[in-house]
Amino acid sequence: MNNLRNHVQLMGYLGTDPEVKTFESGKKKTSFRLATNERFKNTEGEMVDDTQWHNISAWGKLGEIMSLHLKKGTEVIISGKISYSNYKDSTGNVKYVTEIKSDSMEIITKKSAKSAN
Repeated sequence: MNNLRNHVQLMGYLGTDPEVKTFESGKKKTSFRLATNERFKNTEGEMVDDTQWHNISAWGKLGEIMSLHLKKGTEVIISGKISYSNYKDSTGNVKYVTEIKSDSMEIITKKSAKSAN
């Protein structure tokens, strides 16, 4: 039950190809942007599409699988936890980052669905 306290599940389309960053320690982080879409009627009765963009990251084996099998436009289900952080940019301004740290995914696009944990 404890893992439900910070659990996110999103279904959407990759807006970018996965990017792999290798750190000095040898660890690799895979990142990409995911678009989720919602369609609803506004107060005037018009259909409105609302797109939200999410920063997704994964480490280790899952990140490797993502970098090999995902590309811009792929539809996936991502599960993980939401993470907030901040840093100072080169001009001293504080930047805030919200990302989903993925612990599993399921590919929806094309052939058969693939999953990885």
